[in-house]
Amino acid sequence: MFGFTYRENELFCESLTVKEIIQKVKTPAYIYSKAAFTSKYKSIHRAFSEITDTIVCYSVKSCSNINILKELANLGSSFDVVSGGELYRVIAAGADPKKVVFAGVGKTDNEIIYALGHEIMLFNCESEAEVANINKIAGELGKTAPVSLRINPDVDAKSHTKTTTGTKENKFGIDFARAMQLISRLPNFKNVTLKGVDIHLGSPVNSLDAYKEAIKRVLDFTIACPDTLEYFDVGGGFGLIYDEEDVPTFNDYAEIIATPIKKSGLKLIIEPGRSISGNAGILIGEVQYTKRTGIKNFAMLDAGMNNLIRPAMYDAYHFIWPVSTEEIPDSKLFPELMGEGIYTPQDITGPICESSDIFCKERELPELNRGDLVAIFSTGAYGSSMSSNYNSHPRAVEVLVDGKEFKIIRKRETYDDIIAKEVID
Repeated sequence: MFGFTYRENELFCESLTVKEIIQKVKTPAYIYSKAAFTSKYKSIHRAFSEITDTIVCYSVKSCSNINILKELANLGSSFDVVSGGELYRVIAAGADPKKVVFAGVGKTDNEIIYALGHEIMLFNCESEAEVANINKIAGELGKTAPVSLRINPDVDAKSHTKTTTGTKENKFGIDFARAMQLISRLPNFKNVTLKGVDIHLGSPVNSLDAYKEAIKRVLDFTIACPDTLEYFDVGGGFGLIYDEEDVPTFNDYAEIIATPIKKSGLKLIIEPGRSISGNAGILIGEVQYTKRTGIKNFAMLDAGMNNLIRPAMYDAYHFIWPVSTEEIPDSKLFPELMGEGIYTPQDITGPICESSDIFCKERELPELNRGDLVAIFSTGAYGSSMSSNYNSHPRAVEVLVDGKEFKIIRKRETYDDIIAKEVID
């Protein structure tokens, strides 16, 4: 797990101990490794670009802090956004909006106007109604909008039921029959130009066969597309090791995805998010209380589902381990350290008034006590970006580590921040 390791019984982020960071910023806290972001981005860019010209559009929704976006923009990244707010973040980070793909099923008129004003690279369109609306707005502004059709290939990628997007039951994309009808009607839309086709199968997708089948189906469809077509956007969804998963390498994904698209002559767009940011961040909470019920052992943290909703929402697994420990962590995240020890089955919970506010159940862990720091790993993706003020808890501080230095990239919210937008008579 590049960026995080245990040395002499202490968890390090790059060259700093997590404990010394927390002494200064307190908990709950998200800690990110700049080296991990950089390494993952470069690895995925290299794997795909060795086969064909590839535009890497980092998926902003996975981890959207402006400082992270700025670091990726400096590496040459393009961006995938799903809202006007995410486009605003990209621009605020100093990135070029002409390197932005705007996806999402419910773009508002104001978002479309905003994106057209900044001359983004592509609108990924999810319906004929959306194409018609973008055509209307572009015409009123005297512009021509570059669009891509998101095709729903009806391929089940076996991802989580709440994050699958590539079958007929999902709200995303256009089926082949309707897409063919839309192609025939494109001459009626004078203010859009069809520049690409797009798919996204869900996340995480650990099946290479799913990509292979979907790409074949959509490439067959492109034969009917006009010669303005330039791009094939395969979305993202590449897998991530949370604990013991068998995940294809970036080279494996590239071989299956990039090779047929190179033969087609289209330029490839990929939209990785989780695979870049996921293992680049951890969430740190402090044990407030422990409790034994006779059949259960609980450790209550000051971090909860308001900070990290994935376990409650998706039953998602996150590896959890004390920041300071004499016990060796047993996970593929730390292959150089895997070992065995004497552990106690424990439920790690948060402070939220919901029974679902549990990070893990009956997890074999070293015994925890009040004041212990606990690390929840692989929370760089869909951690802070999905956080909330539920139960009126302030959002956590965010920290970016670079070698022997760190900086706060999002201040911890205060109680004043929580009510700042409320109108009080």
